[in-house]
Amino acid sequence: MKEDNRNLLLAITLSVVVLFGWQYFYGVPQMEKQKQLAQQNQQNQQAQSQTAPVPAPGSAPAPAAVPGQTVAPAVAPATGVALTRDQALAQSPRVRIETPKIAGSIALTGARLDDVSLKAYRETVDPNSPIIVLLSPLGGPNGYYSDFGWVAGPGAAVSLPNASTVWTADAQVLTPAKPLTLTWDNGQGLLFRRIVTIDDNAMFQVKDEVENKGAAAVTLFPYAQVVRHGRPPTLGYYVLHEGLIGVLGEQGLQEFTYDHVDKEPLLAPGTNGRVWKDVTGGFVGITDKYWAATVIPDQSRKYDGRFSSVQTGAARTYQADFLAEAVTLAPGASATSTSKLFAGAKEVAAINGYEQNLGIKRFDLLIDWGWFYFITKPMFFLLDWIYKHVGNFGIAILIVTMILKGVFFPLASKSYASMAKMKALQPEMLALRERYADDKMKQQQALMELYKTQKINPLAGCWPVLVQIPVFFALYKILFITIEMRHAPFFGWIRDLAAPDPTSIFNLFGLLPFAVPAFLLIGAWPILMGITMFIQMKMNPEPPDPIQKMMFTWMPVFFTFLLGSFPAGLVIYWTWNNLLSVLQQGYIMRKFGVKIELFDNIKAMFGKKPDPAAAAAPTPGKPANSNKK
Repeated sequence: MKEDNRNLLLAITLSVVVLFGWQYFYGVPQMEKQKQLAQQNQQNQQAQSQTAPVPAPGSAPAPAAVPGQTVAPAVAPATGVALTRDQALAQSPRVRIETPKIAGSIALTGARLDDVSLKAYRETVDPNSPIIVLLSPLGGPNGYYSDFGWVAGPGAAVSLPNASTVWTADAQVLTPAKPLTLTWDNGQGLLFRRIVTIDDNAMFQVKDEVENKGAAAVTLFPYAQVVRHGRPPTLGYYVLHEGLIGVLGEQGLQEFTYDHVDKEPLLAPGTNGRVWKDVTGGFVGITDKYWAATVIPDQSRKYDGRFSSVQTGAARTYQADFLAEAVTLAPGASATSTSKLFAGAKEVAAINGYEQNLGIKRFDLLIDWGWFYFITKPMFFLLDWIYKHVGNFGIAILIVTMILKGVFFPLASKSYASMAKMKALQPEMLALRERYADDKMKQQQALMELYKTQKINPLAGCWPVLVQIPVFFALYKILFITIEMRHAPFFGWIRDLAAPDPTSIFNLFGLLPFAVPAFLLIGAWPILMGITMFIQMKMNPEPPDPIQKMMFTWMPVFFTFLLGSFPAGLVIYWTWNNLLSVLQQGYIMRKFGVKIELFDNIKAMFGKKPDPAAAAAPTPGKPANSNKK
């Protein structure tokens, strides 16, 4: 291979390797993944409905260990029969939850928050599909809930509310305008009161009060936890975290997948996990791609945070909890503990608002912005701001692409100018190769001297590609993880920018009555992307090296198949970016008097070879080497 072609070939190879590796690790065909996810979810619900036990009276998930205690399994052994979700809900009297975004109920047995559905979100783009169910009761399929309460100090014999405690409510419905007060008297001198409030979105506040009417002092530890029975189906992308999550004071962000928790050291017989001691600020919980349930302690008090998992029957139970500092109640005294529960969609504005208004430490990290946080988050805000003015995220993507092109125009202009000068110098470069054909070192020295004289950087053409990689990744991340992009339509057949183009050329975009495999879902937008990439590459002279020529020829085809499984919004961005690059490159090439090779290269594909002298000639009116001294 000729020496002057090696750098270009290396840059192209690295770009292909990066994107291919990215697709391999992150971009497993999205549509096939979604089908598998739906099947797994259905199988999981069927399996859990057959095996989920009704809790035995008095059984309760144990909170994080208090000093001197052993960590108990999340769920005590129980026996019972399988229940449907509706049957499980009917096992306890309930107080209805009604807000603009949430529907559900609170179980008076255990005062457990175990029934939350998100009214603003549906399972598919079909407006008649079921709404998203987030939290579900123990005993039915997919048990997933939150508990709050108190535990006693070591060796204390005191009756405390548990999963079988039936609380008394002062209302039949909880709304943003009307709090709910629950009370329970243990008959031994302790009166428990719980005040539950909810905002218009997805934040519950739980204020636990206890009054000591007895004759002896009592030491109690407040706790809160999120418990999930069985491992939910996950997408399994490296780019997306699904599992247990928390910000634990100075320990910072902690993200544990379900597998990770299972492999942690034993905290107690049968219980794996990790504990963070004496931290202040943050939250702990469990997150899915678009939804999360997290408990939030008092941000000014120390607590112990814990992630754990335990084998319960045929499945494992996962738990994220915190145990706050002890409070000691003298006779006649009372104590209060205030915690919060977020149970809802991970909307960026809502999450940021909670962090700022409630002072929750790094609550914004509940959304997985990734390594390019400093690019991804600002780009989302720009997209969202434009969307609010134009009303379509697809149009917003096109506008953001134009803005990015404007920002990077000086760099791209310099790079394209360098490439244009390289093309103009082709005759002199060929002459140097012929002159020093038998002496590669002198050939390279002569070429480098020519580059230096003409002030050309032979690697400058690689910079536009390298600069676009983090931007491309950031936009991919936005489309993949932000719920604002979920089910966001564009125009025509694109009803979800976060999903792949659903059409395929192999059934003539739906004209032929058969479905094609996921790996053949090469839709209209990926094809347009391939065409624009083809045009962009054909604007340059064909490389003389046969390996390079083959790579340039097949690269648009390769990328068409590669991006066929990517979110449609990302493919639209890439297509529009290619088109703008073609216009930009054409303008700069004309400016520097370099011939645009597009039509000659296309003719050459059909056996019509252009005149080599004409191909190397400058645009009329411009010298071939206008910068040569």
